[in-house]
Amino acid sequence: MTTSVTLQTVKKRYGALDVIHGIDLQIDPGEFVVFVGPSGCGKSTLLRMIAGLEEISGGALLIDGERMNEVPPARRGIAMVFQSYALYPHMTVYKNLAFGLETAGMKKAEIDPLVRRAARILHIEPLLNRKPKALSGGQRQRVAIGRAIVREPRIFLFDEPLSNLDAELRVKMRVEITTLHRDLGNTMIYVTHDQVEAMTMADKIVVLNGGHIEQVGTPLDLYNTPVNQFVTGFIGSPKVNFLAARVESHDSGRPLLRTGDQVVRLPRQIDLATGTDVTLGVRPEHLEHREDGGILLSHATITLIENLGGETVVYARLPDGQPLTMALDGQQKVVIGQEIPVSVDSRFLHVFDGAGLAI
Repeated sequence: MTTSVTLQTVKKRYGALDVIHGIDLQIDPGEFVVFVGPSGCGKSTLLRMIAGLEEISGGALLIDGERMNEVPPARRGIAMVFQSYALYPHMTVYKNLAFGLETAGMKKAEIDPLVRRAARILHIEPLLNRKPKALSGGQRQRVAIGRAIVREPRIFLFDEPLSNLDAELRVKMRVEITTLHRDLGNTMIYVTHDQVEAMTMADKIVVLNGGHIEQVGTPLDLYNTPVNQFVTGFIGSPKVNFLAARVESHDSGRPLLRTGDQVVRLPRQIDLATGTDVTLGVRPEHLEHREDGGILLSHATITLIENLGGETVVYARLPDGQPLTMALDGQQKVVIGQEIPVSVDSRFLHVFDGAGLAI
């Protein structure tokens, strides 16, 4: 059985300070939803409100259509995995997994199959007799997730569970949590500041900023059709280039924009008055260092090169001083100080107005 979560104009207030400003969100049964955003955007606070660890100041939280605002955390059918493993150091892995069920009054005969099922799912069966000090970081995180699994919750909540792990182990655990979702089918809500985690794990991403939702959509929705400059800048790695431009004239209703040392003709009709300042957004992976790659944006001087083997990341500067990052396929024969043409396929060019909204 999978579970839906509905937020209706949910608010959070600490005294006179509003931190969550009336959020509306629908999470469908069985979805893997990721809350992502910069530090202080409200993503962990929102997760804790769903868990019942923070009081809801306004609005309503519904789980399967039932109002949960006043329902204690233990009765919401939720299990939460925190950034800190918080394992009992004097207990074995088996005991750590079983302890919550024991305190809830379950009998040993009921507990044992639940513990062994969780251990089997997480591939920690050989570790059941070890204590936490004998475990690696990744193994400890598996045990922490196992404590959630044994409770057989309707909803799993993850609050930045991988942030204490090294880069290689984060990638491995990311795959394991995604596989866990596929195998269990439960509704999962995951909080992270890492947009790569969000892009690779989520069915649906919720981008938060300053206690507001900026955009909700699939990873590719947010990547391909961001609604504003904030979402465009937050999703994607390396980060998108934002180039200042101004409408110089028009050609058959299509604005001609001056940026760098070039005049760029937009591929579609947009109602922009001559003299209007706009911002162009173009992702590093969509730039090419050739004259005929679509729209010639400018010529740029290379200031730094990162040779990554399968990719070459080039940092450059435009004639007007604006920085530019390019992610080029393969191993490129370029050198620092070289001036290269920079072009982009018109399909990948984003345009934003003075308020940062996509146009």
